[in-house]
Amino acid sequence: MVLLAWVISYFIGSISFSYLITKKIAGIDIRSQGSGNMGATNTLRVLGKGPGIAVLVLDATKGLLAMGTTHLLTGGDPLAYAVSGLFAIAGHNWPIFFGFRGGKGIATTLGVALGFSPLAFLIGGIAAVITIMITRYVSLGSLILVTILPIVIFVLDKPIAFLWTSLVLTVFAYIRHHNNIRNLLAGTERKLGDKTNRKLG
Repeated sequence: MVLLAWVISYFIGSISFSYLITKKIAGIDIRSQGSGNMGATNTLRVLGKGPGIAVLVLDATKGLLAMGTTHLLTGGDPLAYAVSGLFAIAGHNWPIFFGFRGGKGIATTLGVALGFSPLAFLIGGIAAVITIMITRYVSLGSLILVTILPIVIFVLDKPIAFLWTSLVLTVFAYIRHHNNIRNLLAGTERKLGDKTNRKLG
């Protein structure tokens, strides 16, 4: 049942709401727009706040749904529960339905963080929002979130499976953001509200 739950979690994560919403609203493929990433930030840049927020919420829900499904299938096994969040993030980042080309997993990570601890989710989320408000760098806020998350989980004395899983998802995020990190260091990272790379049609 654990393996089944993880497979289901990966498939849940592989559903791209960014692709589905942009196709429905504008008849475009999000992979050929803006940064090419299938996620909330790129949707925001291409279609605006409404679709961007919708993708953010739906992608976060994928993490919670995967973990909730695993909880039911495994009778509450904490390790299976935690790792299913990783599978949901992996599905978002490398979706089988879209040639393994997906997003960066931060919205889904938000859902997983909420599944670990509402307080950890709140603290990490507030830190990320403050960072984005001050710097207007979504990528920096995302990295702040995933860096803080395992620290808060450790301080809150959550199950060890939650701590190790949160460390792995932090590594996931840094790997997916390697270009953003390079751009941040070079001072060339795009800021929130920058639509210079917006393409429609």
